[in-house]
Amino acid sequence: MNRAPVAWDLLLVLVAAKLLFHALSNGPLAWGYMTDELYFLDSTERLQWGYVDHPPLSIAVLALLRPLTGDGIFAIRLLPALLGAATIVMTGLIARELGGGRTAQGLAALAALATPVVLVMSSYYSMNAFDEILWSLGAWVLVRVLNGGAPWLWLVLGAVMGLGLLNKVSMLWFGAGVAVGLLLTPARRWLRTPWPWAAGAIALLMFAPYVVWNARNGWPFLEFSHNAAQYKVGEVSLLEFFVQQMMAMGYACGLLWLAGVGFAFASESMRTYRPLPWLFVVPAAILAWSGSARPHYLAPAFPIAFACGALLAERLAVRRPWVPRAVAVTLLITWVIAAPIATPVLPPALTIRYEDVLGLRPPDERERGGALPMHLGLFFHAEAVLEPVTRVFNSLTPDEQARAEILTGSFGETGAVNVLGRRRGLPASIGRHNQYGLWGPGAATGDLMIVVHDNETELHEWFESCERRAEIECSYCMEMMDAQAVYLCRHARKPLRELWPAMRFYR
Repeated sequence: MNRAPVAWDLLLVLVAAKLLFHALSNGPLAWGYMTDELYFLDSTERLQWGYVDHPPLSIAVLALLRPLTGDGIFAIRLLPALLGAATIVMTGLIARELGGGRTAQGLAALAALATPVVLVMSSYYSMNAFDEILWSLGAWVLVRVLNGGAPWLWLVLGAVMGLGLLNKVSMLWFGAGVAVGLLLTPARRWLRTPWPWAAGAIALLMFAPYVVWNARNGWPFLEFSHNAAQYKVGEVSLLEFFVQQMMAMGYACGLLWLAGVGFAFASESMRTYRPLPWLFVVPAAILAWSGSARPHYLAPAFPIAFACGALLAERLAVRRPWVPRAVAVTLLITWVIAAPIATPVLPPALTIRYEDVLGLRPPDERERGGALPMHLGLFFHAEAVLEPVTRVFNSLTPDEQARAEILTGSFGETGAVNVLGRRRGLPASIGRHNQYGLWGPGAATGDLMIVVHDNETELHEWFESCERRAEIECSYCMEMMDAQAVYLCRHARKPLRELWPAMRFYR
């Protein structure tokens, strides 16, 4: 197949816009650490083959980068910004591989730049930025195969899926999309060869250490997934799921991906590439059927749909030259409107006013956001906890400070104390949430503990006495923060290791 030249000038302009935007939002305009980042930074101190809520890849990469770049906000967010920029390029390259020219490549890449949830996912360090690029890279390799590429490309696809599984278990949805796409299209001929099977074997072999780690630790990821769906996300109807996807991707971008998926299934010119839309439809169906999907779970599949939609817009331009220009203008407007809500580029108070002008509110969840959208409120969580905890610690006598231990709830609180609290002279904290819950109380005795909690009755079940010493107040944080306080508790009723099964939680 003769492919059009890569539109590097357009792609690099969009990459530059992406990186400039993140240089501002993570530099002079940065609000602070996001709670997930502190959890990840703290986890680099204890590398292993798995964590309760995700596989090890993103932690291992951060552990490699941290000695080289430090752990400042700009430093740790540089890689997510670069991965987001790479996703923009890969989206354009998928469009090219489908037969798209300059227009299709540019529109596909612009959609990847403009999409609100993609802006969010690459604005702080977590496994989600890796997820975006690995799905895009996997889709590109698959299209290369469908275009008559060398059979050994299946092995590359297997390695990409293996890396994806070591980053997030949700890469299984991508694999399911590949499997269904092969079974239900003429590409099923590949199943009579060893190549797709070898790809699957490579992916599962790479994933095996995380499975073994789970088995040795009592399958904590399964408990985490069940509890997160039941207690954290809540029920999401099919209609709510669709509306959330439209909001997360931007309504204008929604028209592009809906048209792209329909075009990929219906057009005879896309017959060769018929497995591709299944990479989007199968994960979407799994998430919709689950009834407990967060809006960003489907985000890594959207570059695939954007590439198909951009190709359609380019072909419509033969008779309707205005279509690509209209799509481009709409995508640019989406980016400008969405950026202040997706990322922290405005002062918090101004962000709230901007949100009110647009008439937007965060989607309902069991753990609701406060005045800000939930993902932005998490940038204030660390300081909201550290300030009262430090105040309580400083109120103790020197002898008490030498004996004091800290017990925190959410992983963000524990990460904040362990990463940022040391600069304030705080002792390290043990935590009850997710990986901290699995690690347990260590050598902590529970004799004198500063405890962050929201249930005083429960505290008295664990300790002989507890005194409420400070309030946690944060108008920008999640609503659950206002229910918490800082207590000074004395004399655990049992050794903490005996109490721990009732104290720890995966969610």
